Amino acid sequence: MKVQSKIRLRMSTNDAHYGGNLVDGAKMLALFGDVATELLITQDGDEGLFVSYDSVEFLAPVYAGDFIEAVGEITKVGNSSRKMTFVATKVIQPRTDISSSAAEVLKEPVVVCRASGTCVVPVKCQRYRTEDAK
Repeated sequence: MKVQSKIRLRMSTNDAHYGGNLVDGAKMLALFGDVATELLITQDGDEGLFVSYDSVEFLAPVYAGDFIEAVGEITKVGNSSRKMTFVATKVIQPRTDISSSAAEVLKEPVVVCRASGTCVVPVKCQRYRTEDAK
């Protein structure tokens, strides 16, 4: 069974950390953390813990007003470890050059961040674990 999760939200001015309403890259990692939590709940019935990122690539800027879609997938299931991959894409962006409330859906989403990492769910917390896997 392929376990995937997706979350979409709009970056606000509260998310902007730098000049020009640029959003801190750590916000993408926070989104990936939320996606990972949902993946673990779906897989194991427990939130588990994020242990490490193997890689993180920031590929394009994110600004206040952008809509970001973060997608994650469990790629490998160990005894208690869960390997995951994540991609965040910009799907809508503001068009303040047209008006203060204009925005557009991007014809091609822009990949803004990619990452992979590992989460752990202790065996005793894995509520959906099959008997033969124990």
